[in-house]
Amino acid sequence: MSSSELCLERPLFGGAITSAFPQRFQDASNIRQVPDHQEVFVDPSRDESLIFELLDFKSDVGDNGSASWFLQDLAREQDAEAFKLIEQSQVIEAPGLSFRNIPAVVTSAVGDMAISKGRQGREAQNLVRVYVANLRLKGVETDVLVTAYEPILINPLSESANAVGSGLAVPASQSGILPMCDVIKHAVSTFRVNDWSLFGSSA
Repeated sequence: MSSSELCLERPLFGGAITSAFPQRFQDASNIRQVPDHQEVFVDPSRDESLIFELLDFKSDVGDNGSASWFLQDLAREQDAEAFKLIEQSQVIEAPGLSFRNIPAVVTSAVGDMAISKGRQGREAQNLVRVYVANLRLKGVETDVLVTAYEPILINPLSESANAVGSGLAVPASQSGILPMCDVIKHAVSTFRVNDWSLFGSSA
């Protein structure tokens, strides 16, 4: 990592889970309402965000390409246009996340999409690179999604333009900070479950 940026271990879901990522990401629940099954962190100065989400395990989605499936689902949900899948990983076993000897796996995917903020219309779309990691905790029938949003091109009509300016986003490397592709890698590699009872009766 060329950046000198410090990654701190942060408690998620009341400390039942921990993960480490840069200090510049602030807990969005201090600013707005966040659903119980999500933890949302934002860097307002760059309009970047990192989201942890706990979902019921989708048994109809195979492990191979699962992150791409969730990424496309996300694009649909956000009414994205010009969706383009850039890369997807193999299925990797995550020995540290197995429960009762039932193995857990991780897949990841990266895509670009044009999305508008909140209730803004299509004329205010930003081009955003979205990174998704899907941690499949099969022992507790849970799909964990870690999603990182990195704006590439900010539309002058977007709300984001007020905070970060319009046009091409300044690359992280130029700002001496960890780029989002590394932020999500670090968050996933340091992801730990400290209290499996978070996942309810199956645990």
